[in-house]
Amino acid sequence: MVSLRILRNHGLQRKLLSSTSTHIAQFCTLFSLRTLSSYTDYNEPYSTTTTTTTTTTSSSSDSQSQSLVTTICSLVYQSYSPQTHFRSSPPKLNLDLDADSLTHEHAISVVASLANEAGSMVALSFFYWAIGFPKFRYFMRLYIFCAMSLFGNGNLERTHEVVQCMVRSFAEIGRFKEAADMVFEMQNQGLMLSTRTLNCVLGIAWEMGLVEFAENMFDEMSVRGVSPDSLCYKSMVVGYCRNGRVVEADRWLNKMIERGFVVDNTTFTLIISTFCERGFVSRASWCFDKMSKMGVKPNLVNFTSLIHGLCKRGSVKQAFEMLEEMVRRGWKPNVYTHTALIDGLCKKGWTERAFRLFLKLVRSDNYKPNVHTYTAMISGYCQEDKMSRAEMLLSRMKEQELVPNTNTYTTLVYGHCKAGNFERAYELMDVMSKEGFTPNICTYNAVMDSLCKKGRAQEAYKLIKKGFRRGLQADRVTYTIFISEHCRRADIKGALAFFNKMIKVGLEPDIHSYTTLIAAFCRQKKMKESEKLFEVAVRLGLIPTKETYTSMICGYCRNGDIALAAKFFHRMGDHGCAPDSFTYGALISGLCKEEKLDEARKLYDTMMDKGLSPCEVTRLTLAHKYCQKDDYATAMVILERLEKKLWIRTVNTLVRKLCSEKKVGIAALFFHKLVDKNQNVDRVTLQAFMTACYESNKCALVSDLTERISKGIG
Repeated sequence: MVSLRILRNHGLQRKLLSSTSTHIAQFCTLFSLRTLSSYTDYNEPYSTTTTTTTTTTSSSSDSQSQSLVTTICSLVYQSYSPQTHFRSSPPKLNLDLDADSLTHEHAISVVASLANEAGSMVALSFFYWAIGFPKFRYFMRLYIFCAMSLFGNGNLERTHEVVQCMVRSFAEIGRFKEAADMVFEMQNQGLMLSTRTLNCVLGIAWEMGLVEFAENMFDEMSVRGVSPDSLCYKSMVVGYCRNGRVVEADRWLNKMIERGFVVDNTTFTLIISTFCERGFVSRASWCFDKMSKMGVKPNLVNFTSLIHGLCKRGSVKQAFEMLEEMVRRGWKPNVYTHTALIDGLCKKGWTERAFRLFLKLVRSDNYKPNVHTYTAMISGYCQEDKMSRAEMLLSRMKEQELVPNTNTYTTLVYGHCKAGNFERAYELMDVMSKEGFTPNICTYNAVMDSLCKKGRAQEAYKLIKKGFRRGLQADRVTYTIFISEHCRRADIKGALAFFNKMIKVGLEPDIHSYTTLIAAFCRQKKMKESEKLFEVAVRLGLIPTKETYTSMICGYCRNGDIALAAKFFHRMGDHGCAPDSFTYGALISGLCKEEKLDEARKLYDTMMDKGLSPCEVTRLTLAHKYCQKDDYATAMVILERLEKKLWIRTVNTLVRKLCSEKKVGIAALFFHKLVDKNQNVDRVTLQAFMTACYESNKCALVSDLTERISKGIG
């Protein structure tokens, strides 16, 4: 490195000056002037050339410019310290220099001169000083000349450092794509690209939400001869996760694992959290297991995320099993873990169990219930219309000096609306305002949704107009509420008007909005319209829910198109949807309608094997169909798998239905089985059976049955 004594040598300064123009010329040859001139620099002043300028004036101007460059170089030498280390952060120069007195060409000349005569680090120190000012920060040619100067010195690491800095800087002012294009142009001029640099470009693309650009960027890497590393794949996985595109994130995660790259704990944590939030809990569980197999130890956040996901899905039993596993591995559940479990229990309607867990937290010395815990418990009581208990918890919260938030109040407002107590709901909205929690659009949505469901749509319209006057903006949920209201009235035209207006104001409909419309079209047997909406939603990257699929399956079954209904049933797995009892029931009913009883029964058995309880319509429809074919034995086998309470209820209904069809012989067989299981015979069922027997002149059947009942045989 040049010593201070040498720096002050006038001869060397002259050498620096003479080399500056030569150095720039060399780089202009390497990096063509055509390329440089194709990019417009931010804040770079336009220059005009006067043809009448004399040679003497030009020579004088060049001399002054060279003198200034020489002076700046000397100042940089004096300020630069060879002990400065800046691998992780830019160097800082204390230059007693006014940046406004420098032109863009001066900055370029200084960088080139320093790189040529004093080395890359000195040049880099001035470069970082210069880009600290907006005047030079967005001057692209400065980055290019600095990068190519360092490249000329053979310092590839620092060259790429400057290139990465250029991409970040220009991303700040919306010129990211221009900077990225320049990176590739520099490769065309001889600079070999590095994986680290392209990772930088890829990462910024994801930060800016440029999904398509990021995808193309990844493909371009291989074309450019750069082999994607684990960070590249991680960027793709993380990027898709942050954009909520779970299917693509899962695909890239698989690619990453297939290529033998190690997935770190941070990435796994994000993936598991995202998958759980989006309802892909089974896939999140797979990632969790994969994490352990790869030697990455799950932490408290991983366990809590998975527990929260399982509870959100309704798999509370599995969530508690995960809790046990978590404790076995030495992790103690915190308040967030308990809150997730309390919320899960409440959503299942097990509020008393949730309250016992809540009390455990209250009595704990380590963790106390927070606002979210109280809100979850209040929500549970609101779902069961136990509003006095919910209000009691609100008072308890305040006693504990916990401040209820907007979500807490909104939960209570919804609970009172659901119970039909709109007066108290409006009172709470006033309380919110007085306590500094202005009701937000979620609060208004809760009230409007309930008003619409209670047949008070006009009041809902007046309420939202009041909200608009207070500065609120409608969100997707608002529009979906009114779309649903029009769909309930079979007013598809009105629903579509709200749907299109939502798009017009810049709100992209979510899958729930699409599902609402799809279900309405399906109810009207307009399956072509439903199909179009379904495919548009998928094309936009939305993930159909089990409700979306169930609506489509029901629609096809109504139309008698069982093949397409079955096709959609099997497609559910493609989007991570697990059919529930309603989905199975829809397809089973459709198969029964088409007299495909064997297929219906297989599907019924599959549902039962998965632990799903068929609804009464499903179990009754299938058993009744076999009874119509005089196959009493199969009907009985189908119903035998039910728990006693459901069996009794279903058989009572089946007996009455058979009696109405004058099938008293089979009805008698079921009635005797009913008496075997329960002596307390349903009076309505008995009366229906007796009437059917008398009308069919089969009084003996009544005698046999009444004799058994009177003797208490069962």
